Amino acid sequence: MNINWTVRPTRAADKQAAKLSEAVMLKLRLLFVDLASKGPTVLTCPNYGKLQGTKGDQRHCHLQKGKPTYVCCWEVVDKKRKVIEVYYVGTHEKAPY
Repeated sequence: MNINWTVRPTRAADKQAAKLSEAVMLKLRLLFVDLASKGPTVLTCPNYGKLQGTKGDQRHCHLQKGKPTYVCCWEVVDKKRKVIEVYYVGTHEKAPY
């Protein structure tokens, strides 16, 4: 597997991820692998999309549907150096968008 992008979670995202169930954590790890190998566009992730009305290149997708729905939000912070920062992992209700 070719790793092209650097994916770095914020401290807040690390703390949020620590509270996830094993099943959701596995989906998050798979998302990180996809982000690292394919870049910020992850079409295989449910409800993937760019966040409208936000500064920068922010995106999100659903990790698990249902109640509660879990989402992951990330931003492309440097296209030239290929750096993605994951800034939120948690329930849809508390998502920062």
